[in-house]
Amino acid sequence: MTQAGGGILKRAALWRIALLVVAVGGLELLCLTGRIDRLTMQPPHRILVDMVALLAGGQLNTAIAKTLGNAALAFVIAMVVGVTVAVVLHYFRSLRHTLDPLFATYYAIPMFAFYPLLIVLFGLGDTPQIFIGAMLAVVAVIVNTLNGLDRIPRVLLKTARVNQLSAWETATQVMLPCATPYILTGAKLAVAYSLIGIIGAEFIMSTGGMGYEISFAYTNFDNAKMYPLILLILAVSIAINTLLARWEKVLMARRGLS
Repeated sequence: MTQAGGGILKRAALWRIALLVVAVGGLELLCLTGRIDRLTMQPPHRILVDMVALLAGGQLNTAIAKTLGNAALAFVIAMVVGVTVAVVLHYFRSLRHTLDPLFATYYAIPMFAFYPLLIVLFGLGDTPQIFIGAMLAVVAVIVNTLNGLDRIPRVLLKTARVNQLSAWETATQVMLPCATPYILTGAKLAVAYSLIGIIGAEFIMSTGGMGYEISFAYTNFDNAKMYPLILLILAVSIAINTLLARWEKVLMARRGLS
């Protein structure tokens, strides 16, 4: 990574931190001055204290573990299916051209409308929720993986053919390693979509999980539980995406692309 590039990244990070501080500080001020009453929302510092108390108390550990476990499973399914489908579509161009319009409009489809059908098919367990989380995440993985596969230097593919590598060896030893930074971009989106799918499904119809607890707290005006859970979800998502972003930057720097 060049010195100029590093300086730009540091300035961008500082700007992000500054915007976050301004936003949180403004919200704190509005809450403390009464512009936002406590029935609507407690100050951000109180939300943080309540989140620490919830985690220390352990009464929601089962709900948290259920949601994060299902989201992780949905994420893994989306990654495996998404990367596999992308490799297949990269080989079969006609099939890819056929499905491109679907990928372009996929997120206009209201996935939660299929929840009753999934309950009929899979029952009232965790499977419908995991299915929705994976459905929301998989296309982001497919699109970004295809984006990476399209940017593989042709000389590498020619080298693979010269060395008589099979399609499987070419995909695993050449194509996917080269496309890894783009796959990680899809992974960052998949983390968010998986959480949205799981929590949204729990919010609609479930008897457990963070989404259910948020819905129950919302109905009962329990801000001391609702906002800390929302903050915890944001913290988990940001932490995972930060790790993936750092990994992506390392890979890009090794290739002289940043």
